[in-house]
Amino acid sequence: MGFFKKLKNKFTTQTETVTEKFKEGLTKTRDSFVGRMNELFAQYRTVDEDFFEELEEILIGADVGVSTVMELIDELKDEVKLRNIKDSKDIAPVISEKLAEKLDKSGEDTKLNMQDNQMTVILFVGVNGVGKTTTIGKMAHSFKQEGKRVVMAAGDTFRAGAIEQLEIWGERVGVDVVKQQEGSDPAAVMYDAIQSARAKKADVLLCDTAGRLQNKVNLMKELEKVKRVISREIPNAPHEVLLVLDATTGQNAMTQAKTFGEATDVTGIVLTKLDGTAKGGIVLAIRNELNIPVKLVGLGEGMDDLQPFDADQFVYGLFKELVEAETGEDAEEEADNSSVR
Repeated sequence: MGFFKKLKNKFTTQTETVTEKFKEGLTKTRDSFVGRMNELFAQYRTVDEDFFEELEEILIGADVGVSTVMELIDELKDEVKLRNIKDSKDIAPVISEKLAEKLDKSGEDTKLNMQDNQMTVILFVGVNGVGKTTTIGKMAHSFKQEGKRVVMAAGDTFRAGAIEQLEIWGERVGVDVVKQQEGSDPAAVMYDAIQSARAKKADVLLCDTAGRLQNKVNLMKELEKVKRVISREIPNAPHEVLLVLDATTGQNAMTQAKTFGEATDVTGIVLTKLDGTAKGGIVLAIRNELNIPVKLVGLGEGMDDLQPFDADQFVYGLFKELVEAETGEDAEEEADNSSVR
């Protein structure tokens, strides 16, 4: 069975809501990427060196990342020889298969590290303006929908309005927010939040942190202090350190990921505003070049549009038209064969 048919079969048996969210959230990237791919297939009927050069440009244009693109092109060339592919359209499922492999190279690490017998502490890091507070609010909503007790800690005490913004989310989703006044020590806020969450027997504590610090040394010291307080109160916590990145910033998001990755032990990435960019290939660049799993993606502005990342869902959302075109042709062919029989 071909890769496109496997994708189609997988998602006709799954919840349509999630599949639709990925398809809708990737509309801009899909329209741009698949549009250029179709032009490529029309221009080059056979798979040759010129075809691969053009494909390389398309992938780099989608923010897949130069080193990842070079690696991908080499793998595709090997597959073309191995499978004896001549027609350019026959390579589309191979491209999608390779993308899925790179996105899902360590399998289960895309799931959040939730604790069964103690409170789960999730620390959020990232620069201002990437949607960090909104992400925390949406995650609080999601956990509440699952029946979990949630507390939020307003640890961004430096940015004007950050505490109030988190409070608004707390009121919206019905979750308590632990705070101190603006300019307070973030580590002290975390200590108070842990005591409050314990008293409330919370299942999850979501911790905001400052997004603007003067340099990497300050960033490292601040985050180390916050983590030290958390781990002193709860051994092995925080259980997740999620870096929030804005997909619309493209390669700048990669730079942020490298900086925060050097400053603290980032366990996963939340990629927001994926619906707002035509360069969704940044997911692949982050996953492949930084070796940090993308755990959640923002696929819209709605409360339920923050979704767990799924490599196959992503590829299906990206190649929707090509998947449906190929599987549709297969169905027609099977119908013709049965009528002949």
